[in-house]
Amino acid sequence: MNDTSRTYDVVVLGAGPTGENVADRTSAGGLTSVIVENELLGGECSFWACEPSKALLRPVLARADARKVPGLRRAVLGPLDVPAVFAHRDKMAAYWKDDDQVDWLESVSVDLVRGHGRLDGPRQVVVETGSGDAIRLTARHAVCVATGTVTAFPDLPGLDTVRPWTNRDATAARHVPERLAVVGGGVVAVEMATAFQALGSHVTMLVRGTKGILNRMEPFAGEMVTQALREAGAELRFGASVTGVVRENGAGSPVRITLDDGQSLVADEILFATGRAPHTQDIGLETVGLTPGSWLDVDDSFRVTDVADGWLYAVGDVNHRALMTHQGKYQARIAGPLIAARVRNEPLDDGRWGAHAPTADSAAVPQVVFCEPEVASVGLTTQEAERAGRRVDVVDYDMGRLAGAVQYADGYSGKARVLIDTDRNTIVGVTFVGPGTQELLYSATVAITSEMPVERLWHTVPAFPTISEVWLRILETHRDRPDR
Repeated sequence: MNDTSRTYDVVVLGAGPTGENVADRTSAGGLTSVIVENELLGGECSFWACEPSKALLRPVLARADARKVPGLRRAVLGPLDVPAVFAHRDKMAAYWKDDDQVDWLESVSVDLVRGHGRLDGPRQVVVETGSGDAIRLTARHAVCVATGTVTAFPDLPGLDTVRPWTNRDATAARHVPERLAVVGGGVVAVEMATAFQALGSHVTMLVRGTKGILNRMEPFAGEMVTQALREAGAELRFGASVTGVVRENGAGSPVRITLDDGQSLVADEILFATGRAPHTQDIGLETVGLTPGSWLDVDDSFRVTDVADGWLYAVGDVNHRALMTHQGKYQARIAGPLIAARVRNEPLDDGRWGAHAPTADSAAVPQVVFCEPEVASVGLTTQEAERAGRRVDVVDYDMGRLAGAVQYADGYSGKARVLIDTDRNTIVGVTFVGPGTQELLYSATVAITSEMPVERLWHTVPAFPTISEVWLRILETHRDRPDR
């Protein structure tokens, strides 16, 4: 081992939460591990996505809740303190410094090489450092790609000259545009529309499809959030495809946006939240027979299926299984010990819910949309259950009827949906929409992953008066169905 050539058991490309956890777990398994990163340790989530976006949204949701609480309404009638919100965001993003992450990496005995890492054949990674030097890393056992995703832009002429916002520009913004156009209807689009409308922008959402926003979730979730956004002053246009964008007077001038129906609108900034693409365009995939810019298909042990000898792994968003930070970390907690077990020639515990099985990727992926009202879901939607041929009892409940909801806010509006597999009598899907529902999600996730029979759930007593009493009301509704 020297300055230009080093050998480790495991080489990890990408130091976001997923890559960090893979390196941590392989190191804990007794393997020597190194991680390669050309940006900040902690990655997208820590500095440009989860942490800063939720910091922007926390004051928005707290104010929305407070406005519905007697005795607080008058105290929160004014506008948000934008500089204070931005200062809070800066703090939660650690001022875009990764010193703490570096210290943590050292504490778990993982080496760090800063620079752009590229595969260079089987088990080989070459890192181009900021100083222009090249360091060759050889992996005895495994290379793990954990490079995540980047914004996927539509193919629009001249888009690069407009300098559109991505999630990074929105979450790190230093000003609130008077008019903000948001292209897309998914989670990023909804959360940033919620934040900037509350911070003072006039937001126009341009959603290409006609099924509404958040269309991968239960339909009522998107409908309730649409209503709330419109009540807040946002404009939502469905079936609106962008065909052209231009800053007619050069950099810094407003953006003219042309739609496929010939209409146009003007905004000061335009945010594209139209999906994600794998961050694999320039990591040397061609040297191992893969296509640059492609998703990396993996088996249930995270081995890349199109690479021989099983040395290449892909964990987190880049494998396209479940594009969320917490799910990438979950995969990493499985992949790290799995790699170590293979090195030691130990049998894998890869049965359903086994220590080396990523069962939750398909059975219990939790997600929260931090908008107003909040949306929290885990497991199957009704449509997914139907497509899978599962026989389910769809149980809905108006959460505004709960004593805990009445205590939480005047005029509380929320809805719960629970899917009960009638063959096995277990819960396979849950969706909550309403203020404060994010903290209900873990109980739903436990119910699904434990495959707890409904009969046992009757013994899990919710405290009174809390919103968690929704579980009791769901069980009562299921029990009292005339056809049961």
